[in-house]
Amino acid sequence: MTDAPPARPRRRPKSTTVLETERLGPHLIRIVVGGPELEGFGAGEFTDHYVKLQIPPPGAEYRAPFDADEIKERYPREQWPKVRTYTVRDWDPDGLRLTLDFVYHGDEGVAGPWAAAARPGDVLHLMGPGGAYAPSPDADWHLLVGDLAVIPAIAASLERIPAGVPVHVIIEVPSPEDEVELQTPGDLRLTWLHGDGTGDTLPPAVRDLEFPEGDVHAFVHGEATVVRDIRRHLVVERGIPKEALSASGYWKRGRDDEGWRAEKAEFNRQADAELETAPS
Repeated sequence: MTDAPPARPRRRPKSTTVLETERLGPHLIRIVVGGPELEGFGAGEFTDHYVKLQIPPPGAEYRAPFDADEIKERYPREQWPKVRTYTVRDWDPDGLRLTLDFVYHGDEGVAGPWAAAARPGDVLHLMGPGGAYAPSPDADWHLLVGDLAVIPAIAASLERIPAGVPVHVIIEVPSPEDEVELQTPGDLRLTWLHGDGTGDTLPPAVRDLEFPEGDVHAFVHGEATVVRDIRRHLVVERGIPKEALSASGYWKRGRDDEGWRAEKAEFNRQADAELETAPS
């Protein structure tokens, strides 16, 4: 009889405390959390680091801190903690301060309303970090494209662009009031677009962009179908190697976070297949 492999230990979420809150605009809320459980957090290699938050749904009969396993034993599924993924805007390992920017659309969703109601002293559970992208120091120029939800990753990435290197940034936001200050050592060419929040203004803006000479490193994230269209354009029509492109759907219109996670792998598989069969 073969011994069964040892069970993998269950990862316990880190418990953090809200230190500061700030409204950056009509649809962005900044939350700074901290606490000793962030010791050794490990962010820094990538500029698209993310964490997975565990947030009680609106109307839940409990608040953080909580044990997710106990909640699942005591409460019906609709009251279980919701998992939401958010980009690390900034990480201060000396002060153990983690900054997250939340998209807010009123009472819609789970994380936005939580952030709007958050106050110093509130507890937030999170897992992570994960991540995969950082601007290549060898690229001749950079392209960063996204919507409101992608601003934190774009802002963090801009800080790592080498001095003087051209970087084109195209961002769609709902209104001029949602524009935020962005800084970089690079040579910034910034375009703000105003749309309905779906990102539909982004593909034509990328198509119309006059590309500089040289090798580009591109970062394109946001609504899944928008990202798919831009990725296809960059690879098929512009001839950018897939390895020089970071592209992923942060969200998908018509789906909540759980619904998008359930179909994301198949959506990405189909998008890759379409890319392979596209005429060159």
